[in-house]
Amino acid sequence: MPSLADVVDLLHSWYPPHTADSWDAVGLVAGDPDAEVVKVMFAVDPTIEVAREAVEWGADLLVVHHPLFLTPVSSVAATTPKGRTLHTLASGGCALLAAHTNADQAEGGVSESLALALGLRDLAPIRPAPSGALDKIVVFTPVASAEAVRTALTDAGAGRLGDYDSCTWTTSGEGRFRPLDGASPTIGEVGGLEVVDEVRIEAVVPRARRTAVVRALLEAHPYEEPAFDVVPLADPGQAATGTGRVGTVEETTLERFAARVAEALPATAHGVRVAGAADRPVRRVAVCGGAGDFLLDELAHSDVDVYVTSDLRHHRAAEFLEHAGPALVDVAHWAAEWTWLPAVEARLRREVGDRVETRVSTQCTDPWTFRPAEQSPQQESR
Repeated sequence: MPSLADVVDLLHSWYPPHTADSWDAVGLVAGDPDAEVVKVMFAVDPTIEVAREAVEWGADLLVVHHPLFLTPVSSVAATTPKGRTLHTLASGGCALLAAHTNADQAEGGVSESLALALGLRDLAPIRPAPSGALDKIVVFTPVASAEAVRTALTDAGAGRLGDYDSCTWTTSGEGRFRPLDGASPTIGEVGGLEVVDEVRIEAVVPRARRTAVVRALLEAHPYEEPAFDVVPLADPGQAATGTGRVGTVEETTLERFAARVAEALPATAHGVRVAGAADRPVRRVAVCGGAGDFLLDELAHSDVDVYVTSDLRHHRAAEFLEHAGPALVDVAHWAAEWTWLPAVEARLRREVGDRVETRVSTQCTDPWTFRPAEQSPQQESR
């Protein structure tokens, strides 16, 4: 059976903690990394009810989306709500891991799972995650020294592209130089014009490795004064990760699309609220799991027909609609993010097979619990 450390490493490889927002609190909250994991349960919120469900089922690890300790606390005693949750899990031998904003943006993450649950295709982030800053290094070296210089560059971290390493480009050319008084040339003599068969080697370098790569180049190069360039590269903006998702559906109306949303998501007292004309054509759809009003401004003048998210506020929604932009579909926060749970469960099963038993909690932890039965649609709209 895998250890807790094994499962945590696997989850972190899919949802790297370093991609979480700076204010977030993600990763392993409690548990012994050496403990054996036989059962893993997934839930949106680490409530006391969810903790009890995990312990009663015999879970060794509870994976949640929302952190238990998003804000600092001075006590985790069982007399406090968060302390009771932690005490319940610890007493039952169940570890706790949170994947929050790191899971929101990732491939196979929350927004992508919501988009797929609603039938969207051709997905792309609304706001692509910035790629790691890159440089390109270019160096000119005699043919005989090319392999040594190339190896030094790649060993220092240059030439990594996605799932490939040692990626370089080499072209042949002619180098010309004249050593002056005080020089100690590797090739040629002081005062003489030299013509040397050289190669130009190019490689991409993570900016964080720039200094180490340049140092390795200078140590490996045979020349006293090597010729090289370091060129900052622009972010290509092609990241598959990022905030929210935008995609397409077969053309439909807003009314029919909203019905599809209601059918795809687990039922809640909040339900599905729609702002826009019922007969509006819908083909291009944007979604953001969780509270997504921070994306309204960049969607206002986009080609999107409808935006699906949660926790929209009255004034922000009203002002957004005044710009004649996309229609709005407001869904329960918990329901939107719950769509990620079956996706991450299936992903874990594919990796570990039948060595680990899994379960998705269906407890609705949305804070809104009911609407009065006599409340009319007109009352709801006020």
